[in-house]
This record gives sequence, C-alpha cells and structure tokens, in this order.
Amino acid sequence: MKKENVFEVEIKIEKEDFDKAIENALDKKIKNVEMDGFRKGHVPKDMYLKKYGRESLYMDAVDALLPDAYSKALKDNNYEPIIEPKVDLKNIDENGCTFVFTITTKPSVNIKKYKGLKVKKDEVSVSKEEIDAEIDNMLKRYSELVVKESGVVENGDIAIIDFEGFKDGVAFEGGKASNYSLEIGSGSFIPGFEDQLVGMKKDEEKEINVTFPEDYPSNDLKGAPVVFKVKVNEIKEKIERKLDEDFFADLAMDGINDEESLRKNIEESIKSSKEIEASNKFVDDILKEISDNTEVDIPEELVEHELHHMVERFNEQLRMQGMDINYYYEITKSTEDDLKNQMKPEALNHIKYRFILEEIKDLEKVSVTDEEVEAEAEKTAKGYGMSKDDFIKAVGGIEAVKYEVEMQKVIDILKENN
Repeated sequence: MKKENVFEVEIKIEKEDFDKAIENALDKKIKNVEMDGFRKGHVPKDMYLKKYGRESLYMDAVDALLPDAYSKALKDNNYEPIIEPKVDLKNIDENGCTFVFTITTKPSVNIKKYKGLKVKKDEVSVSKEEIDAEIDNMLKRYSELVVKESGVVENGDIAIIDFEGFKDGVAFEGGKASNYSLEIGSGSFIPGFEDQLVGMKKDEEKEINVTFPEDYPSNDLKGAPVVFKVKVNEIKEKIERKLDEDFFADLAMDGINDEESLRKNIEESIKSSKEIEASNKFVDDILKEISDNTEVDIPEELVEHELHHMVERFNEQLRMQGMDINYYYEITKSTEDDLKNQMKPEALNHIKYRFILEEIKDLEKVSVTDEEVEAEAEKTAKGYGMSKDDFIKAVGGIEAVKYEVEMQKVIDILKENN
C-alpha cells in the first residue's frame, strides 16, 4: 500500500546530456589507463573505446549525473525529504538513462490535544539528610592520607602493593604491578582479593588464592582459580576532615567560611540541580501525554537512520571510557541487532517527539529572528569555550542553531499552556 508521504519521481536524462557525461567520464578514465604501446595517461580515446567499449563508461556517467537529477526531482516537485531517497536506474542505453527516485517526506502528524493537559511539574525540596550526605562526601573527598608507621591493613585503608598473578603456576598477562595503590573495600579487584589483604603488615608477603568470575572478559581467565603473590610496601589510612578553618580554607569557595554558609550553598546547588531535572521531566511528561494522543506513521527507514546514529553515539561514549563496541558485545554476549532492539523504543520517541514539536511550531506560527539565532550561537559557544564560528561549524551550520531556538520556543509554549 502506497503511503501518502512517499513519492516516486522519474527523471530522464536526454542523449545530449548523457553524451556529455560519457565524454567527461572518458576524459577521467584515460588518465589512469595502462595499455601496451602507450604511456599511462596517453592512451587515445578511440583505442580505449575499441578495447573496453562505450558501455564501460555508463556507470561512471550515471554517478556523475545522479546529484543533479536528484536536485531536479526535489525542485520540480517542491519536496523536502526526511531520509535519503531510494534510487533505481529504470533504463540506460546509448540514448540516455532514466532515474526513479523514491522520496519520503514528513508524514502527516495528527495531534488531538497539546494544551490544557493534566500534567504537573514536580515540586522541588531539599532535605537535611541530603545536605548532611553531601557534607559527608566533601569531608571524605578532602580526607588526608597518613602513612601508618605500625599496625595492619584495615578496611578503608590504602595498601601500596606489589603483586603478580599465576594460573597453574604460570604468570598471566596483565596480572603484575608494582607499588599499586588499592583502597581496601572498594571492590575494584577480584572478589576475595581485598579481604585477604586485611591484617597484613608492612613488608609482609603472602599468597592470595582467588577465582576469576565466570563473566570475566578474558576467555583464558574466566572462572579460573589463580594465585597472586603479594607484598605490602606501605599502608596509608584516611583521616577524615572536620568543618574547621583549615577545611574551609582548602575549599577556597567564595563566601563559604563556616558550616552555615556551606549548608546554604549546598542546598542551593542541590535545589538548582533538582529544578533542572524536574523541568526536563515536566517536558518529557508533556510530550508523552501529547504523543499518546498523536497519530503519525513513522517510516522504518527513519527509525533505522536514528538507530544508526544512536549506536554511533554509544560507541563514542564507550571509547571515552577506554572500551569499544565490539568489546561491549563480547562482555554482554550481545550483537548490534540486540543493541538496536533495546534502543528502538527510545529512537521511536525521539522521532515522534521531533515531529510533534515541528507540527506545533507550524500550528503556533513560531518564528525566530536572525538576532535571536546569533545570540544563542554566541551564548552556547561561550559555554563550550569555543568561538561562535567554530561552534556553528561544529553543529552543522546556522540552520541547526535556528532549529534549536525554534524548538525551545515551542517547548516554552507547551510549559506555559500545561
């Protein structure tokens, strides 16, 4: 069944234009052709055509003609595609060729209601317990490490150790380090390793027996019993700070010089963060409510396009963590299809919400001025520590900035009317 937003357009290339494209293709081809009796780039055109035939240039000519043909298909019909078109070559011979473009435009979006929705923004408050917890975290972050001159390794201490791991009596790759700093109780090592360090003294050596988890990434080590030869070089204990003058001096925060001012600052910071979260949730709740009452036929090709970019972004995030997507598939025992299936509901929401916002923009006749767009570009670029021109280039041009300003205006309308 043909969809109302999918169109087929035929563009015929006449003989004259086709011949010109063939001639241009021939000029490019002979520059790199080698033939007995001729130097590279000096093969006569007639010799090339005699050996390879004019038909050998057809696809090069088609590739050259395609962009202009597509532009003509869009211009003649005033189409604005939302995805790359499907292209078929209907016919090709010495008299020319005919392209058939399948062009998908934005589908109709039927929004039943987008104002006066029963959606409320969450109230924001900050409890004493939250402030206390943040102060506790700050005291821990600013805690001092003091070398233990005597005593043993205890939970919470930092043990400076040498270690080497052996499987079946043979040292394994990646299992050796010197003067490694390990916080006891952090759970950063194989289960059981840190526990067996507890009670050791400085300069004491010990063999620690542990078993790698069954889901460990290395096939050679997963589920394997191993022995670590360990030596404790030094023991450090954390001395937690107090809310005294030295602590506030180390904080070096403007206007923060006692517990009262610190608590007020923390309360404002937590409240600001919660306000942002509540505002974002409010917008999401509004869009979900609108989406539940909106009819739109989302092209599967657009979903696949969105999923492709989501996987790319996910892979980039993994790279920033020192991992790649193939390693992720290995440790999660999954595939790209599994990941896409997991991401598909989110992809559908992204697309549908975008269509909804664009439709409301048209319904509300939202417009922005050049000055507003330039101001937004300047402001956002400054936030990223970039020049305005570099920022505009990075996001794909001034039209991308304009789109974001328009969408933000639509979101403001939705917040005001719900």
